[in-house]
Amino acid sequence: MRRFLRDNGLSVALFFLFAVSLVGQAVTGWRAHLEELSLHGLPKIGFLAYLTSGHFISAVFENWESEFLQMAVYVLLTVFLVQKGSAESKKPDEPNPEEEAPERHRGDPDAPWPVHRGGLLLKLYSHSLSIALVGLFLMSFWLHLAGSTRRMNEEALQHHRPTQTIAETLLEPGFWYESFQNWQSEFLSIAVLIVLGVFLRERGSPESKPVAASHAATGH
Repeated sequence: MRRFLRDNGLSVALFFLFAVSLVGQAVTGWRAHLEELSLHGLPKIGFLAYLTSGHFISAVFENWESEFLQMAVYVLLTVFLVQKGSAESKKPDEPNPEEEAPERHRGDPDAPWPVHRGGLLLKLYSHSLSIALVGLFLMSFWLHLAGSTRRMNEEALQHHRPTQTIAETLLEPGFWYESFQNWQSEFLSIAVLIVLGVFLRERGSPESKPVAASHAATGH
């Protein structure tokens, strides 16, 4: 167990923080929702019922959507674009190991099995990271849309107004406002990380260049 935690400490710590934050969001979101219901003289709901409500589903996947979009766009842009001086970028004026043809390693026993199989399987594996991230973004976008529709319909029923469909929610300015307010912050944060990484350092982090590296040095 000690070796497992040492070898996987980063992912374990991040998933733990994710779980704590999600539970915190659920509990505080439930209490905030109860206050809102009370202000309108509406009956309260239990915690488990809240977890399937539009209020909770929409809020959770609104944020997941932006995170996965950020990662997918970042991975794809770094295939074609460079930022000289950034540890997050490929080197602009020399070959990069990321661009090496995987077929050259077909005889390497440590290479992943799709490399040995080749063909269409290798082509898909060669882009599996972006495929997975785009898929997670689309899933989160759909759940955000479905959750927002459920939230709006819950509010409509409480106030005796007509409900609406998912297609109608997709045309709502409020839905896109929720998305864009998260998207812009994600793109800003990754752009700031890339630019600050040209001039600033964090000793011991692989996301930073070595402390003594010049500002013009690109890549790890």
